[in-house]
Amino acid sequence: MKKPGEPVLAVIVPCYNEEEALPETAKSLSGKISRLISAQVVSPKSTLLFVDDGSNDNTWSLIEKLHSDNPLVFNGIKLSGNTGQQNALLSGLLYIKDYTDITITIDADLQDDTDAIDRMLEGYFSGSEIVLGVRSGRETDGFFKRTSSRFFYRLMCFLGSGVVNNHADFRLMGSKALEALAEYNGAKVFLRGIVPGLGYETGIVYYKRKKRLAGKSKYTLQKMLNLAFTGITSTGIMGQFTGKKSVQAKQRQEYHIEKSLFMPEQT
Repeated sequence: MKKPGEPVLAVIVPCYNEEEALPETAKSLSGKISRLISAQVVSPKSTLLFVDDGSNDNTWSLIEKLHSDNPLVFNGIKLSGNTGQQNALLSGLLYIKDYTDITITIDADLQDDTDAIDRMLEGYFSGSEIVLGVRSGRETDGFFKRTSSRFFYRLMCFLGSGVVNNHADFRLMGSKALEALAEYNGAKVFLRGIVPGLGYETGIVYYKRKKRLAGKSKYTLQKMLNLAFTGITSTGIMGQFTGKKSVQAKQRQEYHIEKSLFMPEQT
């Protein structure tokens, strides 16, 4: 039985050129974890893991400083190059899966509502192994982002990818779901389609998305199209439309961890 106070929570934050947002992100998320620990919802061993996806600004230097100041709370891994958000998320999830009981992935810009984390945990303790954060609207998006996102989700829905409308990568996963994800052997990684299809009981938490904390969105039209193509190929949809049986290729590790900051007693 899942009991509050016992599970170790790891909040995973993919970062690409987020030096402007990172100080406030670290403050907000560490404060959230501290309050959850004080309320005896999660274990005192709970932590934050930043994944630097090949940033070319001061993102990694800031992560190093945070870790140096408080190594029990702030941890990080640095990828050798920019591999894309999906690979950055996967690297963080697989890196920390043997240490944690629950993971929550959230973007560094803090547009996702951190207060929804409390409701995600409530869903987990009520029996959901996966809890998806789903936007209740797109009022904060500009015309381009709103239009491209609407096209993306409609395309994914039409192709039968299993993607939940207005769910990006703000989600909770329990240890069973993480172990199942680790067995995925597809050549491409598209977590928005893969995770809902793992077969575990899944809950949904709706929230209002905020304006970006600082910096600029990293999702260009090209990246959105690349994500759509990855979604099509990773979930076997291409095979359905070519009349061929979908066969998953052996997974190609598309990331390499160049540096890591993680307390030895935690691993």
